[in-house]
Amino acid sequence: MDKINRPVRNLSLRKSFILYVVVFAMLALVLSIMTISICDKTADKIRSTYPPSGEKYYLTNEQGEQLGDGAYIGNALVPLSKHDERMIALLEVFPTIAVAVYSALCIIAAALLFYRNKLKKPLAELMAASEKISNNDLDFSIEYDSKDELGQLCTSFEIMRTALANNFTEMWRQVEERKQLNAAFAHDLRTPLTVLKGYNEMLQASDNPQTRETAVTMGKHILRMETYVSSMSNLRRLEDTQPEYTTVLLQPFLSALYESMEMVCKKKGKTPCLQNSVPVSRLSIDTDFVTQVSNNLIANAVRYARNTITISFALHDNGLLLSIADDGKGFDKNTLHKATSPYFTEETDHFEHFGLGLYICKLLCERHDGYLRIENVSGGAKVIAFFKSSSL
Repeated sequence: MDKINRPVRNLSLRKSFILYVVVFAMLALVLSIMTISICDKTADKIRSTYPPSGEKYYLTNEQGEQLGDGAYIGNALVPLSKHDERMIALLEVFPTIAVAVYSALCIIAAALLFYRNKLKKPLAELMAASEKISNNDLDFSIEYDSKDELGQLCTSFEIMRTALANNFTEMWRQVEERKQLNAAFAHDLRTPLTVLKGYNEMLQASDNPQTRETAVTMGKHILRMETYVSSMSNLRRLEDTQPEYTTVLLQPFLSALYESMEMVCKKKGKTPCLQNSVPVSRLSIDTDFVTQVSNNLIANAVRYARNTITISFALHDNGLLLSIADDGKGFDKNTLHKATSPYFTEETDHFEHFGLGLYICKLLCERHDGYLRIENVSGGAKVIAFFKSSSL
């Protein structure tokens, strides 16, 4: 049986569809012929119950004896009963209706059987595979044993899944190697920097003014390298961290964020503005994540704002929406898409800023199942951070 089924499974979709249609068309033809034959025989049987009537003549021999059964001359048909007339009329119409019904039913049956045998399983396999890939789950395989078009598609899909799994494995290996390399680099730099810092302090105590001036310049660059090494270590820790959700009363927490912004703005001579549309409610979030993102965004806004910084809070899609806008020059349109890249900054002076602030904010938002969006608005720039609430 398997030897018969396998060639059928391996037929192309076009040939399989034609085969199903032909088989069921022949079935519809056979059923139609059988129905017509049965209806004709039934009608003849009804008519046979009404014998002809009239004058009957017989052939005779010389002795006057009747020969045979005789024959009617000018016979008259006996009228059929109302019931038999309706039955015969129905039997004459029924084959025409039956042919149409058989054709429709056989077409539907052919389509359903074609779908079940040729389309249902591969489509289900491909749908399940697509959902798993969209969820970053590559630990599966597609099993569909056929050489038709969908079988070839499933094979191609399986090859693609294998390639993706291998690429993801290689990518994560490279990411881990990069993290380990950065950690080793940051660790190995600490000792020579400490030594250089000690020698620099000795040089700054020199009696030679030129030596002290050179030492001061060297000290600035050593401090910059120390800051860079520290940022690399902090970044590695942030890339590995996961949010710890706690249910908090929002209004006190948001008020604390705004108070922190007020202090920073007061120190820098900027005017803070608050837009709070959050009702009195509780939300399950990681307050450390939100606080760090808020502080980073406020620090950026204070650095670029001319006069005013606006912080907004809102509930959106079962989460907290935090946005900070400033009235500065905004982001350069050509580099707006690079703003969240690590170590990217538009500033020419890289002594204090290494371009990690927005990248860290983006990283923390995504760890919190949220997002970071940057845009230019009329009269400045705006950064929107979203933090998804835990369902627990």
